[in-house]
Amino acid sequence: MEWFESLTFLDRGILAGLVIGLLAPLMGAFLLVRRMTIISEGLSQITLAGIAVGVVAGSALDLPWSINPLISGFLFAVAGALIVEKLRTVYQYFQELAIPIILSAGLGLSAILISASGMSSSEWFNFLFGSILTVSLSDLYFILIAGTISLILLVFLYKEFLSVSFDAEFAHTSGLRVKGLNLVFAALIAAVISISVNIVGILLVGAMITLPVAAALQVSKSFRQVILFGIFFGELAIVSGMLSSYYLNIATGGMIVTSGIVILAVMIMYAKLRSRQLVFSMQERGATK
Repeated sequence: MEWFESLTFLDRGILAGLVIGLLAPLMGAFLLVRRMTIISEGLSQITLAGIAVGVVAGSALDLPWSINPLISGFLFAVAGALIVEKLRTVYQYFQELAIPIILSAGLGLSAILISASGMSSSEWFNFLFGSILTVSLSDLYFILIAGTISLILLVFLYKEFLSVSFDAEFAHTSGLRVKGLNLVFAALIAAVISISVNIVGILLVGAMITLPVAAALQVSKSFRQVILFGIFFGELAIVSGMLSSYYLNIATGGMIVTSGIVILAVMIMYAKLRSRQLVFSMQERGATK
């Protein structure tokens, strides 16, 4: 506890960012296989609504304790994830409708609550685009606890999540409880999104889930490599983006996403050069024969 209390705001931000850089690409790899990467956009808006509820409740109710907006955002994100899973069963043949429905609900509720919160635009700017300066000690505790629990569940249920992600029907016939696993997975998505708010920001958290995985696809030959390279690129984007944000005094989330885009562009160029070199070497072998 004393060590945590001795951390500076920059140390707290970097430590929180490293947790996000690990978990966001890890979840993104599974969402990629499920073709559900867009769900992060819908749940991020629900998370914003939950944060706004926490802010409004904290100012309107005379409570002996303060309400951490990250916790209220997490609870709303979990509820939103469960609603998405329910809507996917309701619209069985049009499952993609679940995301815009929850996205619209989150945006509408957020607009109402933000206007009633009384917070300044600069404070909401930090929630929307992230800031390395806003990670408090209580936020760090929540990020570490939620992140550790999420990582343990992902490791413990790795094979089950993998089976359900690649072939849900086969997983069901194999005896796996697909609905229960989907609910746990949805809660994990909500946890990752909620802990990413302070660093990446609500509007940009989806990019942190997809960009490192997209870069990893350019150099990976297996799902495990997608995860490993995705985590490496995610951590690289987080650290470079946060440090440049601090020294340039620019929105943290914007710099992290920009770093992710640069990494993706470099990997795409590398993959093209590698494929051209392979074709050229094959042509040379054919010519010598």
